[in-house]
Amino acid sequence: MTRKAVAQAAEVSERHLANLEYGIGNASILVLQQVAQALHCPLAELLGDVTTSSPEWLLIRELLEHRDEAALRRVRLALAEMLGQASPGPARSTRVALIGLRGAGKSTLGRMLAPALGFPFIELSREIEKLAGCSTAEIQALYGPQAYRRYERRALEETIQLYPEAVIATPGGLVSDAATFNLLLSHCTTIWLRASPEDHMRRVTAQGDLRPMAASLEAMEDLKGILAGRAAFYSKAEYSLDTSAQSLEATFAALRSIAEQALQGLQSDGPPP
Repeated sequence: MTRKAVAQAAEVSERHLANLEYGIGNASILVLQQVAQALHCPLAELLGDVTTSSPEWLLIRELLEHRDEAALRRVRLALAEMLGQASPGPARSTRVALIGLRGAGKSTLGRMLAPALGFPFIELSREIEKLAGCSTAEIQALYGPQAYRRYERRALEETIQLYPEAVIATPGGLVSDAATFNLLLSHCTTIWLRASPEDHMRRVTAQGDLRPMAASLEAMEDLKGILAGRAAFYSKAEYSLDTSAQSLEATFAALRSIAEQALQGLQSDGPPP
């Protein structure tokens, strides 16, 4: 959600919300409760102290505190496997998922990559629309972001169940939902398609996208802020590729090489169970 959208949903001024984000706002609990309701999350989660809810949470937090990203990743993968939320072995990685912000080239490159690998191409946004019976913009307008996230999770679950092999172009905001992103990481080989902010903006506007970010006078600053906020999540992908660095043909060749090498590595480990 943009700051403007959150401010409208929470009935809090954009300026006051900005101060909250920067950590300089002197908000009352009632104002924070309004913001939490707008974001559909518990107040404790908004304040960042959900891990104080039980002794076990506190002990787990203590174990994880001050660990580096590599150690945290190992813990996350081990927990996913222990809790049965990871598909064991190479079976999970015969699906290639492209992640990244709008305009990174996921749809264009995904449509090129799928036939080259002999896989079906799945654009998750279209699967979401099929489930909802309306466009993604209508889902957001009629039912709100939480309903959209539910459709997104369900569409990904069904795609994983139906397609043991596929190239999947994911919505840019999928990484914002931890449960859905965990599902993707557990069942797909993930590739982050990166691009410069200028290329993102040019490609999105060339597609005729008139959503708020593209129409805003501060569009470029908004875009840079979104990129900065999501980069840490996108970087959890197993591979990354800069789609601004070279021509479309050269970028596709590089992407195909990454995907084929990943799949060949799986085959050398043995067939999926």
